[in-house]
Amino acid sequence: MKRQIVTIAILFFVLLTAPLARAHAQTEPPVVHAVLFYSPTCGHCELVITQTLPPLMEKYGNQLQIIGVDVSQPQGQALFIDALEKFEITEGGVPFLVIGDQYLFGSADIPDQLPGLIATHLTQGGLDWPDLPGLQESLAETPPSAQGANSTADAAAPEGLNTQTNLSWQERFALDPAGNTLAVIVLAGMVGAVLWTTLQFQQKKKKKTDVEKNNRDWVIPALCVVGFGVAGYLAYVETAQVTAVCGPVGDCNTVQQSEYARLFGIIPIGVMGLAGYVGILVAWLTARYAKGKTTDWATVSIFGMAAFGTLFSIYLTFLEPFVIGATCAWCLTSAILITILMLLSIKPAKAALIKIQKSK
Repeated sequence: MKRQIVTIAILFFVLLTAPLARAHAQTEPPVVHAVLFYSPTCGHCELVITQTLPPLMEKYGNQLQIIGVDVSQPQGQALFIDALEKFEITEGGVPFLVIGDQYLFGSADIPDQLPGLIATHLTQGGLDWPDLPGLQESLAETPPSAQGANSTADAAAPEGLNTQTNLSWQERFALDPAGNTLAVIVLAGMVGAVLWTTLQFQQKKKKKTDVEKNNRDWVIPALCVVGFGVAGYLAYVETAQVTAVCGPVGDCNTVQQSEYARLFGIIPIGVMGLAGYVGILVAWLTARYAKGKTTDWATVSIFGMAAFGTLFSIYLTFLEPFVIGATCAWCLTSAILITILMLLSIKPAKAALIKIQKSK
């Protein structure tokens, strides 16, 4: 009889505590997992990592796990390429965040959409790591720590995928060998053009120094129109923070999302290019249809703007292979255009300067 009473008591206890155990299990907080692909030289990535993620991680604590994958490293680059292929994206740049079966791109979409997605998935019971090729193997090697969930994506990255910003120039060059080799060739050509221009101005002109208007003069506005299109597209990519359409050589998205895509971190380089081509075109129209000294000064200003643009392009082109580790074909196109404009404006500018000096 006592044994039956004990058995009944145990069963009663089990039946009584089972709902409590289930309730306790259900109170385990849901967790949302995501993957952020980034580059150490990407200015947009820095905005996301330093401004967007910290408030979210502080708000959700261990309920938000974000892993950071550095695409400048071989393993991270391989994971990134596989992720793009999974979403059938032919060309893409960073920051690139994957949450569930969705992806967000750029420092505009991620801040705008990520908070809402996190809140939605938490109310739905959480979200596991994205089903990305190779990700689970990397997580199995070194799972992210609890501390990583409350820090930046940089700190949450598993071993082997952490940021390594102090790469040598050789290692950066090797990140985009074909594009960077092309950049070096263009860089050498621009430097040679500047040296040749210097020699041309040092030589004394033997023939009559008149500012000629010939058929070749129309090449300048034609090149300005082409340059306007190139710079306009770059300005659109930089300001709208969208993925650029790149050619078969180079990685223009990495360049456009680097800290060097904006002058002083404020003015997009593409916008500066637009202003330069517009300025040259206005000066050309002034030189062609104005009279007197205005024509001469406008002719000189064409050369001045083109020469400044060439020197600045030399600086930017140097950064691509040796600092950023990637080359933008659009940027190289603009650099070549502005260099040609400088070369075409040498003789007219030299003749105009002589006329200005004689008129004094």
